[in-house]
Amino acid sequence: MTIQNQIDKARAAFEQIKDYTQEQVDKLVYESAKIIYENAEPLAKMAVEETRLGSYEDKIGKNTGTAAAFWDYLKDKKSVGIINEDPSIGLIEAAHPIGVIGAITPATNPTVTPLGNFMHALKGKNAVIISPAPRAEKTSTTTVNLIREALAKNGAPEDLIQIVNDVTIEKSQELMEKCDLVLATGGSGLTKAAYSSGTPAYGVGPGNPPVIVDRGYDLKDAAEQTIVAVASDNGILCDGDNLLLYPQELEADFFAELKNAGAVVFESADDVAKFREALFQDGKINSGLVGKDTDVIAEAAGFTLPEGTKVIGLKIEGVGKDDILGKEIMGPVVVLKSYDKFEEAVDMAIRNMEEDGGTGHTAGIFSNDEDHILYFGEKIPVARVLVNQPTPDAWGPETNALSPAVSEGCGTWGNNILAGNVDYIHMVNVSKIVKKLDVEPLDPAKIFAD
Repeated sequence: MTIQNQIDKARAAFEQIKDYTQEQVDKLVYESAKIIYENAEPLAKMAVEETRLGSYEDKIGKNTGTAAAFWDYLKDKKSVGIINEDPSIGLIEAAHPIGVIGAITPATNPTVTPLGNFMHALKGKNAVIISPAPRAEKTSTTTVNLIREALAKNGAPEDLIQIVNDVTIEKSQELMEKCDLVLATGGSGLTKAAYSSGTPAYGVGPGNPPVIVDRGYDLKDAAEQTIVAVASDNGILCDGDNLLLYPQELEADFFAELKNAGAVVFESADDVAKFREALFQDGKINSGLVGKDTDVIAEAAGFTLPEGTKVIGLKIEGVGKDDILGKEIMGPVVVLKSYDKFEEAVDMAIRNMEEDGGTGHTAGIFSNDEDHILYFGEKIPVARVLVNQPTPDAWGPETNALSPAVSEGCGTWGNNILAGNVDYIHMVNVSKIVKKLDVEPLDPAKIFAD
């Protein structure tokens, strides 16, 4: 089937639901989430076997958790017809569907990215065509077919969601050119291609989050949450910790807590050099180690780890251009750097992002000092600052105020149009109906009188 055929079928499906009520739309959104929840385990197994990325257990959690969190967030939101009225200012807002949305999805999340994009898009009565990563086509196709099954069982057109088969760069480009909106979840090259397609697009930038452990914070808690952040899905999350900055005088205590939580920390410069050589080749990440278990990465560097090791910690001496380990690793590895003054830690966090990538994405801080939290938040150029929680919670679980998302925009820092999580409201056009207010006209002479 050609891309044009799929576009035509998507437009036909879009037309069939143009008169659906909010209740009808929400029912379909719910059923789409439920069927993925019910198939979380086989989809997780398929994803790991096909892509050879990530962790089976963690992918089960992502499949169930994403489905639940997205529905819990979306269920009470208005997205059809009149979605807001404020008589005090004479404002009424009406939502209009966009049409056909083309979603380019990554191998790292072959189930939850198609699901999350579809739930947001369908909430606004749109149709979606998924263009999957080639190495994840089987898993993403199975995901889409399950959702199509749920739609059909509820009397809705299956073609509200379709997937590009035997995907190629040329097919993805054609989809981006012919759809009405592009959701591009992937690297900077994909984002650039989306913005160059001539179609409005939401893209995301690369991650590489720096995290600061502040003085006075519980080191045990910081260590345990770090393990969660770095080990999740074998570190392939773009919003997982990469650079961890800690107070110099607390090094021994903090390293002990990291070890207790499941990390093996390498402090010798010679040992760290072996990991550096294994993880990076010719200045680029070794793709063969992306998303792999800790023992696989350690073996590549010439080491054997204790059974059950969740994270590899590497002590470094410099950040940014001073050490290539400051770049995004996308594995269960965290680099560790000490600091003296808190302001120095903030400067190093910024420098590492500016020189080794990740500007605009996400950062984290463990602190009980409100002044330090605000200082960090005002200085660090990112769209999301996670306080006292694992940085992967940037996706927007129920434990923070961020909206659930599978695409995390990085603003102009990351060459994106949006500094925030891509949400259902970004997949509708909103008309503002404004009534004339009974107010006195402004008098410029009075306003500017000295």
